[in-house]
Amino acid sequence: MSVTRTVGVLGTGIMGAAMARNLARAGHTVRAWNRTRDKAEPLAADGVQIADTPAEAVTGAEVVLTMLYDGPAALDVMRGAAEALSPGTAWVQSTTAGIEAIDGLARFADEHRLVFFDAPVLGTRQPAEAGQLVVLAAGPSEHRPAVTPVLDAVGARTVWTGEDGAAGSATRLKLVANSWVIAATAATGEVLALSKALGVDPQSFFDAIEGGGLDLPYLRAKAGLVLNDQLSPAQFAVNTAVKDADLIVEAGRRYGVRLDVAAAGADRLARAAAAGHGQEDMAAAYFASFDDPPAKN
Repeated sequence: MSVTRTVGVLGTGIMGAAMARNLARAGHTVRAWNRTRDKAEPLAADGVQIADTPAEAVTGAEVVLTMLYDGPAALDVMRGAAEALSPGTAWVQSTTAGIEAIDGLARFADEHRLVFFDAPVLGTRQPAEAGQLVVLAAGPSEHRPAVTPVLDAVGARTVWTGEDGAAGSATRLKLVANSWVIAATAATGEVLALSKALGVDPQSFFDAIEGGGLDLPYLRAKAGLVLNDQLSPAQFAVNTAVKDADLIVEAGRRYGVRLDVAAAGADRLARAAAAGHGQEDMAAAYFASFDDPPAKN
């Protein structure tokens, strides 16, 4: 029989809801909390217990999983849960928090004698719902058996990056991976915008690169969302991408690396958000190419 855990999930947005649902389907006992309770309520149909407070969600939990907006949000919610946290509880911190926030999160874990796992994930709505995320994780080997059943329920595989979650090695890898995602998304939007401006059928571009090294499934997927007006519901929202892009640019600045493409991608995403596309898929950065955005297809 598979090993099951009692898991407290804090944050049930696009990713957190899918993770909580897959945990319950794998047989784990799951209690979930979200700042807006209405967003968590649908999980009850999958056997997830909905909690009114973070403390209620983590009471008796062997593993706590956080999937919140950013590092400060994760720390704030964990502080709200502090009274119910038991020493020795494993904390799987999957929020994309950025390098600077890791210190504060790890310090909180140490103060409350939690076993800290830095564990952001690669993937968007569809792989999250299918339990096919890639988990990037750092944490002590001797405690990994406690969290492995949880990670296996939400991901297709786990890439271990180190023994010390406080070092942030998994978060660093996540920022590197997301820098590529944001750059590819920005390039996709510009290809479509330039095609429109020059009167080129985008399909001609796809035909020209078909089967070659430049023919990426991600390019076609993101372009399809724009061309087919399928930007909602978001696979990965513009607003969240803005936050991640800013973390990437700041990480480069902190370590003395100029990230011109990342900075431009962050600017494009911010303009798209300001134009009202914040809740749409990050492919909506396409609209940032126009001073007077075109009508949707």
